[in-house]
Amino acid sequence: MDQFRIEGPTRLAGRVRAGGAKNAALPALAASVLADEPLVLEGLPRVRDLETMRGLLEHLGQPSAWEDDALCLRPGGSVSPDDAPYELVKTMRASILVLGPLVARRGHGRVSLPGGCAIGSRPIDQHLAGLTALGARVSFDHGYVDARAERLHGARFRFAVESVTGTENLLMAATLARGTTVLENCAREPEVVDLASLLSGLGARIEGAGEGTIRIEGVERLAGGRHRVIPDRIESGTYLIGAALTGGDVLLEGARADHLGALLESLEAAGARVDLGPEGVRVRREAGLFQRDVVTAPYPGFATDLQAQWMTLMTQADGTSTIVETVFENRFQHVAELARLGADIRVDGRTARVHGPTPLAGARVMATDLRASASLVLAGLVAEGETTIDRIYHLDRGYEAMAAKLAGLGARVTRISSPTS
Repeated sequence: MDQFRIEGPTRLAGRVRAGGAKNAALPALAASVLADEPLVLEGLPRVRDLETMRGLLEHLGQPSAWEDDALCLRPGGSVSPDDAPYELVKTMRASILVLGPLVARRGHGRVSLPGGCAIGSRPIDQHLAGLTALGARVSFDHGYVDARAERLHGARFRFAVESVTGTENLLMAATLARGTTVLENCAREPEVVDLASLLSGLGARIEGAGEGTIRIEGVERLAGGRHRVIPDRIESGTYLIGAALTGGDVLLEGARADHLGALLESLEAAGARVDLGPEGVRVRREAGLFQRDVVTAPYPGFATDLQAQWMTLMTQADGTSTIVETVFENRFQHVAELARLGADIRVDGRTARVHGPTPLAGARVMATDLRASASLVLAGLVAEGETTIDRIYHLDRGYEAMAAKLAGLGARVTRISSPTS
């Protein structure tokens, strides 16, 4: 079992390049099922979830190969399987994204109910209700969802709650449906906009991506093309929080400031200096760190995927900060591990109160999910002595070469293999 060992405290300083967005790469890969010709994707992060999705697409008859720094995906054959088995999808909830494309392109999709991080209930009922509205016949069988349609047809569907993957799934399905589809109460995340840009480049007719209502005019086929995914705003946010946390100075090259508005505003309020330039986003802190309350919300609000990292930052801020988690009901699992390092945090339902500043001391801790892993790494950077983080395979799902990037910023971090399990 791999571990991170971090010697703290340290100060992050230097340059690091923002990687491609995992949450944009996965729907982009799924979209290849819709295309009649090769799709070439640039800027993809080399993370475990991407390789899991590649394995799933290989099973579905969609081979892919790296060509320099781009991934080329070939169209599937006429006798390719239409199922996504449990063994291939159990670690990644985004596997459900192949369901809409499979039904739209092949008339049938059978996908195991997805897994992923244990951060609360993330039902797929909106995916299925939307596919049903588009004419699919949906059923359940031994842990699988089965959807069939000779051809989907356009419809008007309103999401009961904003769902990023739900919006992406129905957006992809509607591109090949007969007629016009109108999706209401859609997710506005940059990853949704990026997917719509990719699909439009293949010949889809889409209006309104990034707004509450998206209109799709179905087409007969989608061609191939080339697309570069957007930078990862969560990875970017993690390193920028690290700069503020350690009193450092980090330039994140290629970062999209327009995707980081809520975080950058909060960092400035907490005492960091934020500079925007042609090279990217620079965050530095030379004076004190102040408490700043946050409430997670769908984009453009404060991202739930940055909540754990922000909590680590607030352990070093002057005062009591309140963090309210509105997106997932079980996303404070990192609190107990931060407490092992000396953090003073009280949780009441979906609200956490962080009392700071509190000196942190190195200890052995355990990662519970992807973003919790990142929060513990950040904590190790300011903790006195050695911090060992177990189960960092969670990090591999969403952060490319994190140890190397942190080392390049001056951190004393080592990735090691441990014989323990």
